Amino acid sequence: MMAVESFWDRRNRMPVLTASAGMVAVIALADWWTPSYVSLGLLYLFPIMLAAGFLPRFALVLAGIVCAGLSEAFSSLDPEGRGVRLLFETLALAGCGLFVSELLTNRRLNLETQQRLIALVETSPAAIITVDEHGVISRANRAAAELLLPPGPNLTGQPISSFLPELQSALCPGGGTQFRSSMQCDMHRGDGEILAAEVWFSTYTEKGVLRLAAIIADVSEDQSAGGPSDSARPDGSQPPTLNSRQIAVLRLILEGLSNSQIALRLDVTPSAVKHTLEQLFSKAGVNNRSQMVRVALERYRSLL
Repeated sequence: MMAVESFWDRRNRMPVLTASAGMVAVIALADWWTPSYVSLGLLYLFPIMLAAGFLPRFALVLAGIVCAGLSEAFSSLDPEGRGVRLLFETLALAGCGLFVSELLTNRRLNLETQQRLIALVETSPAAIITVDEHGVISRANRAAAELLLPPGPNLTGQPISSFLPELQSALCPGGGTQFRSSMQCDMHRGDGEILAAEVWFSTYTEKGVLRLAAIIADVSEDQSAGGPSDSARPDGSQPPTLNSRQIAVLRLILEGLSNSQIALRLDVTPSAVKHTLEQLFSKAGVNNRSQMVRVALERYRSLL
């Protein structure tokens, strides 16, 4: 559709409407010249579809009536059924024009929305990136470039594992699971500096392929003894086993649900959820949810 959208660019309004009117005149003249048993009424669809991107609805209906009248005027069919034929031709021509008009309107709204979102992301002070299914950064705003790759201006095409290795784990190759969560992890900047980062991320599916969007914040100045402990890092040993309740709660944590939402989903009390979380924190050796998400992605991905 992108190849023909240029016909309905707002800058082409007058040329397209003029061409559409000219096509109607040419079709009517050709229909008049051809034998009466040959009807060219179907060709009126093309000028109506061209004009549909610029005319209001009532004008499209009026154009359908005019074109149906021209088609019927040069027809040799039985005059007794002319009224019914005129009605159906009008419905067909006007309906086609209205359909194309709605398609173009929706397309324009989608493009305008995308442009506004892109402008919002680009001007946002928060570092925002998107990652494709191969773990390669597909889009990054200026704040992300300044945070991850100083003084480089462009992160596009760089592997996310070079900057946030733990975030790579959220994109399971061939997986289709979508979730949203946050975690604390090490951030490797382009200049070699390693800082603590808080990452809010969400996976989504685009054209059947799993992708990821993330907001990154530098929390190195805020990190204290309550940060990720050494026991939260994989050391090659087997992680503690989890029971079915703990696995279910951990899955819902990765979806970003609160304790009360988890309780409703599992049909248990909030205190039971809190107790299960305490068990998970103890087994993983972490202190909060964001650290638990990191450990879950590193150690328990196969279970989730």
